[in-house]
Amino acid sequence: MLELTLCSLLTIFPDYLFRRYAQGKRLGKEITLFSVWFELRWGIVACVMLTIGLITTVFYNHPATKNVTSFYRTVPIMPEAIGRVAEINIDAISGEVKKGDPIFTLDDSKQRAAVEAARRQAVEVDAAMVVAQADIAAADGQILKAKGEYEQALEELQMKQELMRRNSATVTQREIERLQNLVEARQGSVDAAKAGKQAAVTKLSTLLPAQKASAEAALAQAQVELDKTVVRAGTNGRVEQFALRVGDIVTPLARSAGILMPEISGSRTLYAGFGQIEGQVLKVGMVAEATCISKPWTIIPVVVTQVQNYIAAGQFRGGEQLVEVGHVPAGC
Repeated sequence: MLELTLCSLLTIFPDYLFRRYAQGKRLGKEITLFSVWFELRWGIVACVMLTIGLITTVFYNHPATKNVTSFYRTVPIMPEAIGRVAEINIDAISGEVKKGDPIFTLDDSKQRAAVEAARRQAVEVDAAMVVAQADIAAADGQILKAKGEYEQALEELQMKQELMRRNSATVTQREIERLQNLVEARQGSVDAAKAGKQAAVTKLSTLLPAQKASAEAALAQAQVELDKTVVRAGTNGRVEQFALRVGDIVTPLARSAGILMPEISGSRTLYAGFGQIEGQVLKVGMVAEATCISKPWTIIPVVVTQVQNYIAAGQFRGGEQLVEVGHVPAGC
């Protein structure tokens, strides 16, 4: 109505003044209700065209829509594994929670047993390291003993060989061969003692540390599984529809314990849907206004922060068949 009134002041009203004062036609005489179209046809046609152009310009440069929603996502309250509820930290169906606050606890007897088993395994590895150190000390003793026996057999062999070289009748060739075999056997004992020490050193320096690292990793994993039995709030917010009771079984696939409403859910952003013609006018940084039925007689100032350059009708899901363009809803 306002646009029509403004346009009539620029078209119909000047046309009427021209008919009245330039042509001498009088209202109620030559200009009547039945002759308005014929007498003011130029002004009426210009007024209609100007009004349509003005309304089109205003609505194009000032797009408006009722398709506005404050989207937000709720956080389901559920554990990472199936379990039976052992303790509940929220007494009512709803309540305020802070980030990190415990909401409920599952039965953790299995997880505690796993933690204790992993801890015992780590202690067992520490004991094995002490035993390995004792094995190294025992291997040093075996090496000394084997070396002593080897040197004794070698000295006896050298003495017998010297007597035989002097043509002594007390030494036979058979005895020389026996002593040579004995020296070789004692040399093997020395090598075996050294190899045993090297094995003990390798076990202490390589195998047992690796086993201890594995035990510590298993302990850490068991501790993580134990910590998962306590379901905590991931963000500040409010718990709703929380009707969980001790003894209930919760599962991450089918049954959640309730819903966590984040503290900033829907309080900062409005999502509006415009036509593609109006969407061309929207730019990041433009000021806008919004009204809400829950706040009557209140204008909410907003700023355009992002303009989506694609529409839902243009999306497709990858599959085994080629998408037929004619079957896609028109979006442009």
